[in-house]
Amino acid sequence: MEERVERLGVRPRGRGAGPGAKRVEREDRSAFRGGGHRPIIDSRPRSRGPRPRASDIERGVRTHKIARRRKSGALTRRDFVRTAAGALAAGALPAACAREPRAAGTARKTLRILQWSHFVPAFDEWFDGRYTKEWGAKNGVEVVVDHVAAAELPARAASEATAGKGHDLFLFQSPPAAFESRVLDLRDVVEAVEKKHGKMIPLAHRSTFNPKTGKHYAFSHSYTADPGNYRIDLWRDAGFPRGPDTWEDLRVGGGKIRRATGIPVGVGLSQEPDSNMALRGLLWSFGGAEQDEQGRVAIGGKATVEALRFARALYQETMTPEVFTWDPSSNNRMILAGRGSFVQNAISVTRAAEKTDPDMARRIGLTPALAGPVRRLACEHIMHCYVIWKFAENPDGARQFLADMADDLPAVFRESEFYNLPCFPGTVPDLADRLAKDPRADPPGKYSVLASALDWSTNVGYPGFADAAMDEAFNKFVVPTMFGRVVRGEATPEDAARDAQKELQRIVDRWNSAAP
Repeated sequence: MEERVERLGVRPRGRGAGPGAKRVEREDRSAFRGGGHRPIIDSRPRSRGPRPRASDIERGVRTHKIARRRKSGALTRRDFVRTAAGALAAGALPAACAREPRAAGTARKTLRILQWSHFVPAFDEWFDGRYTKEWGAKNGVEVVVDHVAAAELPARAASEATAGKGHDLFLFQSPPAAFESRVLDLRDVVEAVEKKHGKMIPLAHRSTFNPKTGKHYAFSHSYTADPGNYRIDLWRDAGFPRGPDTWEDLRVGGGKIRRATGIPVGVGLSQEPDSNMALRGLLWSFGGAEQDEQGRVAIGGKATVEALRFARALYQETMTPEVFTWDPSSNNRMILAGRGSFVQNAISVTRAAEKTDPDMARRIGLTPALAGPVRRLACEHIMHCYVIWKFAENPDGARQFLADMADDLPAVFRESEFYNLPCFPGTVPDLADRLAKDPRADPPGKYSVLASALDWSTNVGYPGFADAAMDEAFNKFVVPTMFGRVVRGEATPEDAARDAQKELQRIVDRWNSAAP
């Protein structure tokens, strides 16, 4: 496991981040509400509620419990070696999504959930303080919610997976395919939710399913789009009243704005998630990709070279060196402070401005993914992926929670202030209307751009699936490193593309050789 964790570019943390920690500080949200850190909320229901309601997914409980007894046992040395090598295990525990009613006088079960601190802080207040409390009371379960900063997720996941101890439910921000061998198959949850609400979107399917093993290693109820955020006033004065529509518009208009005002464009070139997303969008828009649809490494081609050449010109004409050292909140701070003409980020930027600086909020517009010479495409900003660890102490409760949360996606969409877009469109059939009529939008209709997000959003690993090799490449920042080397003048576009091809091929070969 240590070797596998190191592959992902992280190591398990010390005691402060270890499994079972009772207090985990939230991320620094000073960019959003001047707050600093605050501790987690411990969501414990205060009263018992009625028995769980029956549903399609409850029928598998007895089969699941019998199968668990038959298949339980210590991790064998062979299993551990495979895990340490990062192998994709094909087997999974049988499915079950609900608990039998507890007998009178028995101890109340606990459901432990770890989530990253949401970028719309009000969502966590609702989720921790109301939603999980009400769900726990209704189902006779004590729900404990812990939060960590988004940047700590990979290390925390590796720590729990290595120890075989921690939370029942773990929420990732990107497809966690590298952990497939350590999590339960959630096929029954997916099938039950689809039976009730219709098919999940292809973006979610490609981010949570392994076609080689047939395993649903995660469940995604929502995703977050990655639009452009631009200064309406600056771009209007530069001759682009609706902001940039293409990457070429960004270079030309961004250059005019910088020369006239000194205010730069901000597209990250750092080893952090926002750079990971934005640069994939640029790569795809020029026709490049890390892999093809069959999973063969393809990043070394001519399209990648063209994207790298363009990125170098874009940086030289519109940006400043700060983008090389950005963290996930740097682009937010840049545009909210009036120091940027364009950043690519989720709507947490404008939602924060609406609360702290309404004048700045009305000066920020939104664009869909910028079009390139080949296509208009961006990576999802966040893929909300839940897993249930194989060592979970309450897997049945975790399954039930996921299924019930899908029923409650209208509330998730509302309380996240449209940050969480549903992966099951049938749950929010009036999504476009609600986006268009948001009362906080200034200018009115600002958020309508999200109604078409599925037309220009795709998954990590496009045009293939988000498999374990792509997960490792994402967490090792192979794409930002490639772009950064060219922009800094450390490598030619041809050499950088060739080196990235070799690095990705090594990653893919290791995963293929370790697979059972």
